[in-house]
Amino acid sequence: MPLIVVTTSPRVAPGLLSHQAWQALRSGPVLTGDAAHPQLPYLAEAGVEVEVVEPDARELARRAVAETVVWLAEDDEAFMRAVGNAAIGLDEPPLIEVVPGSYDLPGARMLDLVAVMDRLRTECPWDRGQTHESLVPYLLEEAYEVLETIEQGDYPALREELGDLLLQVVFHARVAEGFDMDDVAEGIVGKLVRRHPHVFGSVRAESADEVNDNWETIKAAERAAKGSESALDGVPMGQPALSLTAQLLRRAARAGAPEALSAAVGQGVARELFDLARRASEAGLDAEAELRAAARTYRDRVRTWESSR
Repeated sequence: MPLIVVTTSPRVAPGLLSHQAWQALRSGPVLTGDAAHPQLPYLAEAGVEVEVVEPDARELARRAVAETVVWLAEDDEAFMRAVGNAAIGLDEPPLIEVVPGSYDLPGARMLDLVAVMDRLRTECPWDRGQTHESLVPYLLEEAYEVLETIEQGDYPALREELGDLLLQVVFHARVAEGFDMDDVAEGIVGKLVRRHPHVFGSVRAESADEVNDNWETIKAAERAAKGSESALDGVPMGQPALSLTAQLLRRAARAGAPEALSAAVGQGVARELFDLARRASEAGLDAEAELRAAARTYRDRVRTWESSR
């Protein structure tokens, strides 16, 4: 006889179970070790009786030898491993079948993050006291830490740093009064679908250059719809100066601005830096990344000098 283990996800509303799970739940006595299992009220409403028992791996395995038994699981991975070990120790071990009652879709863990952030905002004095303005330094710091792990090629650390950066997005969405995380996600999904008609529509794009051309055309139409007339509208002026210069030059070039406009900009060192950024852009280089690489080399040399003293 089999032991049927029905698993469910806490990120899916209770009661929304697969057809196979409902069939399994009616195939034999249903047991669970959690009297507060979120599925219990919905199973009772559907006429499925569930017996709450003290989890006993050996007893559950032995019982499944004689009859079909259904175990309504929750977050009890250690217990299920114990059941498997107990079953293997029997002369005639029962067949153990796992039936997903509900399961996570990609991105489901975002629900956990939103729930944790909701609780922190409610119960933690520090989190409760934050504003968009007070969080700005952390947003910048986490973004730079992501950048540093990428530049160092430390991809195992990138996972953690991306999580820290994602927290800032969720934090700002929770602090906001006029929108929430769902609105943020809805906005970016709409933008991505709108700007990729070659994926979500009937437009054809055979190369990355065609994709970029479509993207810029759509962005220009969006700016016009918002009443923005300049190709430079939306460029964040608070970013580092080298990357700011490069972005302004790219936007201006796409708009067909004459090259003469970039000549003799600023005075003294400012002019020299602007010209260097322009030369890097013309060469297809990222001036910000180039200077950061040089700065890292200088840092390493200083550290070597310090250690040799």
